[in-house]
Amino acid sequence: MRSDFQHVLVQFDAGVLTITMNRPTVLNAFNDLMLQEMIEIVEATAQDEEIRCVVLTGAGRAFGAGQDLSLFANAQTEESASTAHEHLRAYHRLVMGLQQLPQPVIAAIHGVATGISLNIALACDLRIAADNARLSEAFARIGLVPDGGGAYFLSRLLGSAKALELALLAEEINGAEAERIGLVNKCVPLADFEEVVILLARRLAHGPTRTYGLIKQLFHESQDKDLAAVLQLEGDFQSRAINTADHREGVQAFMQKRPPRYSGK
Repeated sequence: MRSDFQHVLVQFDAGVLTITMNRPTVLNAFNDLMLQEMIEIVEATAQDEEIRCVVLTGAGRAFGAGQDLSLFANAQTEESASTAHEHLRAYHRLVMGLQQLPQPVIAAIHGVATGISLNIALACDLRIAADNARLSEAFARIGLVPDGGGAYFLSRLLGSAKALELALLAEEINGAEAERIGLVNKCVPLADFEEVVILLARRLAHGPTRTYGLIKQLFHESQDKDLAAVLQLEGDFQSRAINTADHREGVQAFMQKRPPRYSGK
């Protein structure tokens, strides 16, 4: 993977790829180039077996302030309407790419996370928030509907009533409240934030990576199926997991009463 991106930083260490959205002067608001760079990185990550865990975060004071609205300030209404689908296709490609990554993905949220930036975080597998995080589905404030999968993720994480509340009122919530309602997995003091994220990422990077990918796929495909269909799916996925090197290593480690040494294969 190349590393000479203009608006995104990539760092690889001990199996963990950290992707940092890097437009700090505008709180990492998305422009077209940053979006395209993010897509390229995520799609390359899916093909790289050396990467065992992904961390997505933002540079400076924020995770991300959503779409850079200055790019659309002078757009004509007719033109905006005709290009809305086209514009969103790139965001949809990024969201689907994150969802389908075979590696576990952590969104590390500090400061502002609003609009499309928040919904990209919701497409990740786990979310750790600092206690200075401020999260908002801000779309209604400018007369737009949530995009980037917002309706899908919010409803599944929170239930329809709370999801609608966040979307309709577009109010900001802090990290502690986001943890309380289940929007993030954990809220931690800002002083401990980086250490908590690193420890979690390294833990996942040393785990059974292929099995993690199968778990993700099983849960995603189970969302809209009945119990009988899910039971069939779990049999299919278990038959694949049982043939992995990491399953064999896990059993041997258990029998030998030692920590497993997973290879991610």
